[in-house]
Amino acid sequence: MTDLLLQCLVAGRHAAIPASDVQSVIEIEQITPIPGTPDFILGLTALRSQALTVIDCSLALGLDKTVAEDDQRAAVVEVEGHLYALLVDAAYDVGEALSQPVAVPGGFGAGWQRAARGMVETESGPTLLIDTSSLIAGPMEEAA
Repeated sequence: MTDLLLQCLVAGRHAAIPASDVQSVIEIEQITPIPGTPDFILGLTALRSQALTVIDCSLALGLDKTVAEDDQRAAVVEVEGHLYALLVDAAYDVGEALSQPVAVPGGFGAGWQRAARGMVETESGPTLLIDTSSLIAGPMEEAA
């Protein structure tokens, strides 16, 4: 596998988003809240007069918020015609996947099991490969 990946940290873990899914990496300066949305949807921000829905990746995985309020970076992706800004702890490199994805091992939690296509080997080590559609769907609600 030689697909290019945007390598980043999400919830303190090495993760990657397929570069073919990423339009750009931006700094988020202002987020306008949207009343009545789930916690993982932080609101809207603008990029070149286009509205982006801001998703906190940690909260979308069902984990605690990890992104610092003053240094918010996001990968801009398009899913089903809608633009999203996926907040990450850090975006640090673009590199190749050196292996095919393998199953996510236990211990990462239900959020990663749901939102990762698997783990791939990169130059910086094993990395969780994010499925952007699953991540944007947010944490699964448990049946009552």
